[in-house]
Amino acid sequence: MTWDVLSMIGTIAFAVSGAIVAMEEEYDIFGVYILGIVTAFGGGAIRNLLIGVPVSALWDQGLFFQIALLSITAVFLFPSNLLKHWQKWGNLFDAIGLSAFAIQGGIYAVKMDLPLSAVIVASVLTGIGGGIIRDLLAGRKPIVLRAEIYALWAILTGLFLGLGIAEQPLELYSLFVIVTVLRVLSYTFNWKLPIRKLEAN
Repeated sequence: MTWDVLSMIGTIAFAVSGAIVAMEEEYDIFGVYILGIVTAFGGGAIRNLLIGVPVSALWDQGLFFQIALLSITAVFLFPSNLLKHWQKWGNLFDAIGLSAFAIQGGIYAVKMDLPLSAVIVASVLTGIGGGIIRDLLAGRKPIVLRAEIYALWAILTGLFLGLGIAEQPLELYSLFVIVTVLRVLSYTFNWKLPIRKLEAN
């Protein structure tokens, strides 16, 4: 049940995120649906490739594809004057998707009895993979490559799951809220990882 709830939350959040980015870039309706679907399912596809699960397993998620399509349609039909507030809410949807999918990916790896390193990788790829593909297709610098803290929260999620610190439903939902809040705080207060610039001669 927890797995399904997190998958549903992540799917909706990232499908909406991808659709909005596509509309900001003035893609046509086909492009909006493509970017929304790729954002929602791209991370899971990459994860499956690396941990040995057939990519075709994605096609068993018929319900989630329907949810993604409905979410994208709702965004596309949403009044444009309200979509202007996307910048305010866009990062929140992205934070929710990151948290939900990072936990979902970690759970997936734990169920396969994979080592801690694989659980962390699964969390990171599932949490950030769709967003990276979305930004690349939209011609933007991926959020994860900026100084702003993003992937670190997915790494911590995988660590908690791999070490068995969060296993029960209440613990998983608490982790979801904590990671979402940390991500929101990181962009609200502009927390950054160290960067080093090379001086041009």
